[in-house]
Amino acid sequence: MSQPASNVRLRSARHAAGYRSQQELATALGVGVRQIRRWESGNPPWPHPDLQQALTQLLGQDMESLGFNPPVGRDRPDPVRRNLVGATVAAVGLAADFEAVTRSHRRLYWSVAPATLYPAAVAHATLGCALLTETTGQTRRNVAAALAESYLLAGRIEFFDLRDAEQAGKTLLLALQAAGQADAPLLGSAILAHSAFIPAWAGERDAAVERMVAARTYARRGPAPAALWAWLDAVEAECETRCGNTRTALHLIGHAEDTLAAGTEHPTPPWLDWFTVVRLAAFKGNTQLKAGHLPQARTTLLGVLDGMPATEDKQRSVICGDLAAVEAASGNLEAACAYACRALDQLEVTWYAMGMDRVREVRRTLAPHQHEQCVRDLDERLYGWSTTVSALAR
Repeated sequence: MSQPASNVRLRSARHAAGYRSQQELATALGVGVRQIRRWESGNPPWPHPDLQQALTQLLGQDMESLGFNPPVGRDRPDPVRRNLVGATVAAVGLAADFEAVTRSHRRLYWSVAPATLYPAAVAHATLGCALLTETTGQTRRNVAAALAESYLLAGRIEFFDLRDAEQAGKTLLLALQAAGQADAPLLGSAILAHSAFIPAWAGERDAAVERMVAARTYARRGPAPAALWAWLDAVEAECETRCGNTRTALHLIGHAEDTLAAGTEHPTPPWLDWFTVVRLAAFKGNTQLKAGHLPQARTTLLGVLDGMPATEDKQRSVICGDLAAVEAASGNLEAACAYACRALDQLEVTWYAMGMDRVREVRRTLAPHQHEQCVRDLDERLYGWSTTVSALAR
């Protein structure tokens, strides 16, 4: 049986602009879905002038290109309007290219030195700000979402890699503003949770908790997948640990483990690539260490080290640093120094300020034993030319 005739041009333009269903386009236009079905039929009626303008702005094409035939005697679209539409169509392509670069930067973060990637991420965000003025409708929202992700990446590098908390706070605010333009609550939740790290590192618990409340509020607008809810628990646990509340932190981590085990039908956003079951265990091991649960921390962290993918170069230096701290607190000086040297080995391959912070914290706890040979050997590594220059340069 042959299929009924339909307005293929309008349907194709709808999909190209990001409206996957007739209902999504109807909502954007403020009309009923029945109206969209009529327009996508084989003989679509000529829309009201206000809806013509809305359609061409949202879909980036003129009415004839969208499959509509003007009534007899109706003037054809003027050349100026055609030029404007052509520019909008070009913007749709630019938006797709902009999103592709954002995805590439997301992947490069795990293998490219932060100081190398950071200027590219900031320049890309500057381009995204310019593109926002060139696009409308769903295309503009797509650009805004990619821009928010780019600013989030830049903010993460500033805070975790470059140790510039003040600039990270400013950049994360720009990320949140872009997420608002994209109407992307889950991305907004992730940005707010990252911003909670800043006061937590300074011991300002109230400010950190306030930002986490906001992050959870945005997540409820999602709907959020299990991975995001678990990560929010992990972030809050890190904040509580930094503020000395390890019992609360361990409770949050237990809740995160239960959440991941239960799962959810909602898909995990592709940008949430910084959190896995192994990463949750890394949070747990550090909290156990700070709580003084040394045997449990050792077991957890060794499991993390064994289960960590080969691509986790940055996190490996942090885990080795935490294991060094466990052994130092247990009085195993040689084991502590060995793990610290493993962290330094990794830092020579991929610099990560958080990893170096862990090694320095361990070395400070070893001050009473600084005349031991293993500690002196660690000092030879810690204050070698490459590590010292790298540390002072940041």
